[in-house]
Amino acid sequence: MTETPEERKPTKTFRKGALVRVNRESYIGSVESHASDPSPPEYIFLGPGQLLVVKGDYGQIRWRLPVPDSWLRIDQLEEWSEVIDS
Repeated sequence: MTETPEERKPTKTFRKGALVRVNRESYIGSVESHASDPSPPEYIFLGPGQLLVVKGDYGQIRWRLPVPDSWLRIDQLEEWSEVIDS
């Protein structure tokens, strides 16, 4: 009997304190998007949010707005930069 390891996407490595934003294509249609508002707030795609904690495949993000922190999968995040791709 041969066991094959489960194939997983390589996860991005972010460190505590990193500035991030949510990748729209990765987020839309995900389990996390279905568990939230039907129309996600635009600020999560614009950023920046600060990564507070990384636990396994998830990260806790604090936004620079008076809104609750959120937990999202690390593979749905991307490094924030001033330049927004249009």
